Amino acid sequence: MSQGSSQAQPAHRVAVIIDEGTNPFEVGVATELFGLPRPELGLPGPLYEVTLCAPTPEIRMNHGFFTLTGVRGLDTVDRADTLVVPGRPDNVVPRGADVLDAIRRAHARGARVVSFCTGTFALAEAGLLDGRRASTHWRWADSFRRLHPTVLLEPDVLFVDEGDILTAAGSAAALDLGLYIWRRDHGAEIANHVSRRLVFAAHRDGGQRQFVERPVPDVRGEALAPLLAWAQERLGEPLTVAGLAARARVSPATLHRRFRAQLGTTPLAWLTGERVALACRLIERGEERLDVVAARSGLGTAANLRTRLRRATGLSPSAYRRRFGRGGGEALVS
Repeated sequence: MSQGSSQAQPAHRVAVIIDEGTNPFEVGVATELFGLPRPELGLPGPLYEVTLCAPTPEIRMNHGFFTLTGVRGLDTVDRADTLVVPGRPDNVVPRGADVLDAIRRAHARGARVVSFCTGTFALAEAGLLDGRRASTHWRWADSFRRLHPTVLLEPDVLFVDEGDILTAAGSAAALDLGLYIWRRDHGAEIANHVSRRLVFAAHRDGGQRQFVERPVPDVRGEALAPLLAWAQERLGEPLTVAGLAARARVSPATLHRRFRAQLGTTPLAWLTGERVALACRLIERGEERLDVVAARSGLGTAANLRTRLRRATGLSPSAYRRRFGRGGGEALVS
């Protein structure tokens, strides 16, 4: 769907499988991301429609905190465009045959399959991940490897996109993956609206590390937020890691350590990601000149813009504009 569409489009149907002992947080992430009305987008209808489904009409959540009742049956997955499989803590206990069959059916008919946290175990049990890349929570990485040695587990990343199958790591990484899906489906501009409502970072690259050494800085002066805000206002300027370090009044090596500890990435990777995100927004807003997009986003040249955009989104600038630009349009011009 392009952002310029004035006609209501059929909502993308999302089914969320609730299994015995499923973690409530990831179910909440799925419903928060895809189930809430979003009038702030100014669109004629919802972009997603969420249905919870389970093997039985009543299903106990993790540790018996509560029981969901009136949940739809697993035949719901047969009408879903995307199937979300949240995690549960008892990962060495096999899933029920009915749950695994539902996952296989959804994938076999072409639905997109998404797992949150240890939901990756269920996808692997269903045979969907043999020989494919996947992510899961770092705490269960060793168990996963023992149980599913044919899966190419990437234990340190936030999420993995294999096209028709996407897997997120820990619970909070489900938010990262969910916003990535919004961005993949509807572009950076709409994804940014959703992230602002969540009060959550709009973009963390899937390749970033799961484990952040020090999520809350011990020393107030070491917080990166002021520096990040300053840089985001100047992405079109010739920013460098050395310049960022000088602004923060630290050495480049110290800045690198702080980025690794607080963001799980490097200063250069963060800066490049922010510039690509800005380039996406400029294209979505209708800028047709590649050299202008490259200059205003700080990517420098049209050639570098093409390379970075394709690496981040899998699309050329022209293809990105046709998919996410206002009303589609012709190819971008250099």
